[in-house]
Amino acid sequence: MQELKSVYNKEELLNNAVDLLKKLIEIPSFSKDEFNTSVEIENFFKKHQIPTKRFKNNIWAVNKNFDVFKPSILLNTHHDTVKPNKAYTLDPFLAIEKDGKLFGLGSNDAGASLVSMAQVFLHFYAQEDLQYNLVIALTAEEEISGFDGIEALFPQLPNIELAIVGEPTQMNLAIAEKGLLVIDGEMKGTPSHAAHPNDDNSIVKCMEDLQQILSFKFPKVSDYLGEVKVTLSGIHAGVQHNVVPESCTFTLDVRVTDEYSNQEAFEIIQSKMKSTLTTRSFRLNSSKIEMDHPFVQAGLEIGRTTYGSPTSSDQAIIPCTSVKIGPGDSRRSHTADEFIFIDEIAEGIEIYIKILEKIL
Repeated sequence: MQELKSVYNKEELLNNAVDLLKKLIEIPSFSKDEFNTSVEIENFFKKHQIPTKRFKNNIWAVNKNFDVFKPSILLNTHHDTVKPNKAYTLDPFLAIEKDGKLFGLGSNDAGASLVSMAQVFLHFYAQEDLQYNLVIALTAEEEISGFDGIEALFPQLPNIELAIVGEPTQMNLAIAEKGLLVIDGEMKGTPSHAAHPNDDNSIVKCMEDLQQILSFKFPKVSDYLGEVKVTLSGIHAGVQHNVVPESCTFTLDVRVTDEYSNQEAFEIIQSKMKSTLTTRSFRLNSSKIEMDHPFVQAGLEIGRTTYGSPTSSDQAIIPCTSVKIGPGDSRRSHTADEFIFIDEIAEGIEIYIKILEKIL
């Protein structure tokens, strides 16, 4: 296969990436408040003579030789961040480069993926005779699974055959991702004075009901993601010691595998419980890509590994085949003094390009 040529060398791409990431770190971009980082992203592409389009705080572009008759591959990640936690010892909005690391809020999740993907887009932007169009979308509201991010933008994009979602995976391929189902429940009982007998105590009934679902094993186990995981993440009842409350409320965090839709998982849970259940949303479903997909095979050929991811991302709301891969380590996401290794950014750019060269 003939090697595809770029007008940028590796050093230039890395310097571009680090410079852009430093600028993005120093601009607060909490979910729903990403306008200023979206402008910085626009300015980056403008500097490199690449026209962009905007939808709300989402910035996207297509390669120079875009052909409507070709299928398209999407590079997607987000530029919003969570708020810094109280354990920070460094200024979260100050980009500090030290000991081969770049510190700052969003550096790992998912700034490193964003700046790496931007360089990959530069690398391929003007190349001719690609087998696929290349589209990049740097989007908002991922951290809150918001409605004005990739979900809103996707209908405006060209026909996408494959989405490559940038999240910290140590540049290995997350070929499956668990969906998320958040269920609120309530168990009713009879309120009474605590001194008197009461066989209809809402708390006791709720505990029995919860034990039923927490010990339940979903019959189908995913080859990629293992078992469906149900976690009790909140419970509330009572206001004072001598009153048996009328109700006990709780929240279940359910991580759903590719063996079930969210609707199916909810119906199974509902059938096992006596509490009244409501779900906040069915939209964050699990996803997977087959092992024989050309992108997966290309990654394996250059020594990358595959795994199933327990954490959620915008894959859950992208309505096409997708794979998650990016520089950094998800264990650093949302932690105090978040950082990315500079070498991880360099590796990210290199691996993205190597895999794409095999299929473009």
